[in-house]
Amino acid sequence: MKKLVLAVVVLLVAGAGVALWWRGPVLPPAPMTPPPIKVEMVPREALLYFGDEQGRYLVSEMRQIAGCDEDSDCVRNLVEALIAGPHDRLLPILPETAVLNSVELQKDLVVLDFNRALVHAHPGGTFSELLTVYGLMNSLTVNFPYLKQLQILIDGQKVSTLKGHVSLLRPVQSDFSYSHPLQDYSTEDNAQ
Repeated sequence: MKKLVLAVVVLLVAGAGVALWWRGPVLPPAPMTPPPIKVEMVPREALLYFGDEQGRYLVSEMRQIAGCDEDSDCVRNLVEALIAGPHDRLLPILPETAVLNSVELQKDLVVLDFNRALVHAHPGGTFSELLTVYGLMNSLTVNFPYLKQLQILIDGQKVSTLKGHVSLLRPVQSDFSYSHPLQDYSTEDNAQ
């Protein structure tokens, strides 16, 4: 009888072992990972510079631009707002056909690479070229104070100038002497 009980116990233990082996190792349940939270970017205010009605000075305009996580994305949003142009009476500083290919941030230097339309569609002239270059740089400086220099590339290449007036071989720095000191156009005044 003892042998029979021992045989039954051995068979039960062996059967349980085979069942566990057949089922595989018992793993703890996978930790529950919550679904990714979709964060909606809050628009941000930006001060943009455009040409005055005579095309002689830069005039600031407060604008809402798309929100962003990374500074390079914020710079892209700001430049795209400049390409979209001003509200109301101000003059654009960038051709609407210009496309920003890339943004690269290197410490205090921002490198903006545009397509060739920036050169081809640019109206030319000394003041127009000055307003383009310094409107870009000044808009970047007031919104990103750590950015002190701007290098403009066309399709990944340095160009000497846009239309023969402002040297772009080296990075430019902000120059607020082209800004009109008394005018400021806000979104409320110009929203249509």
